[in-house]
Amino acid sequence: MKKPQLENYLTPHKYGKPVLTGSGVSGAFDSHSVDCPFVFRHHNQFYMMYIGFDGLGYQTALACSQDLLHWEHLAVILKREEQSARWDSIGAAGNWILKESNNLNDLPVLKKVQGRYWMVYHSYPGVGYESGPAEIGLAWCEEESLLHWNRLEHPVFSWKEGEDWERGGLYKACLIEHEQRYYLFYNAKDDIPGQWSEQTGAAVSTDLMNWQRLKNNPLLPVSPGRWDSYFVSDPFIVQDQGVWLNFYFGYDKRHAQEGLAYSTDLIHWHKVEHPIIEHGNRGTLDETHAHKASIVRYDGVLYHFYCSVRPYAKGDITGETTNEFRCITLAASRSL
Repeated sequence: MKKPQLENYLTPHKYGKPVLTGSGVSGAFDSHSVDCPFVFRHHNQFYMMYIGFDGLGYQTALACSQDLLHWEHLAVILKREEQSARWDSIGAAGNWILKESNNLNDLPVLKKVQGRYWMVYHSYPGVGYESGPAEIGLAWCEEESLLHWNRLEHPVFSWKEGEDWERGGLYKACLIEHEQRYYLFYNAKDDIPGQWSEQTGAAVSTDLMNWQRLKNNPLLPVSPGRWDSYFVSDPFIVQDQGVWLNFYFGYDKRHAQEGLAYSTDLIHWHKVEHPIIEHGNRGTLDETHAHKASIVRYDGVLYHFYCSVRPYAKGDITGETTNEFRCITLAASRSL
């Protein structure tokens, strides 16, 4: 297939500073870090769904902005339910809310199905940082405030029915609708302790509740010896000029970096050879990792939000206990 015009999707201008950080406040949902942005437009302002980590597990929050650069935390929308016996009582990491359009040039506006907005999230069974094999669930919201979400009682997608490449658990998912079918793209890991790989697959559904894995999984495998030799993770999928684009991250056991793959049918994917956002130089915000994309085109500018990581430095608001400063930043197609 014809390779898309790569320059249309490049964001060489790094903002160089956080747009959201953890609070550093003991007991807060984001005391240790923030991660995994998902940016969208709702009622004439921008929102970012993101997750916070407090040493025990993930919880999901919303922030809002008028200009995509300055963000204000609003509320935690998926909280820990320590007193319950639910499968997701340790925490819930919101990843994606179903959108009206998959087109990169459309503002990312949310879509209601049967009067409800639908969010996909994942949850780990153990206390700590991504402890145990995670499963994927759905939450729904009817209110336009987006502050009150209801979780389905059981996971809708699990590693337990999966193949060897996903037996170690599931991670961030991307939920899109195309030609009257829902597609759930997700990355998963195998169960090799300390040496696992993460790859990306997909499942399809007609009702959001019952999912069937695609036979071609993993659709995006790792590439031995390259910059994505261990992880091909966190899919962010949009469409532009008849081509599907997957902004993913690759990892080679040293650095996570943002990559791009493309497809005409959502099944057969081709990777761009090199990262489209590389990790930064020593001392920069993304010295260690630049990964976990959320993409928005607005007023002719392409905004590429991502999670950046560098070693902890004295004075950082978070990261002393983990020895890394993890925050959300962005890069753009022109200087900001």
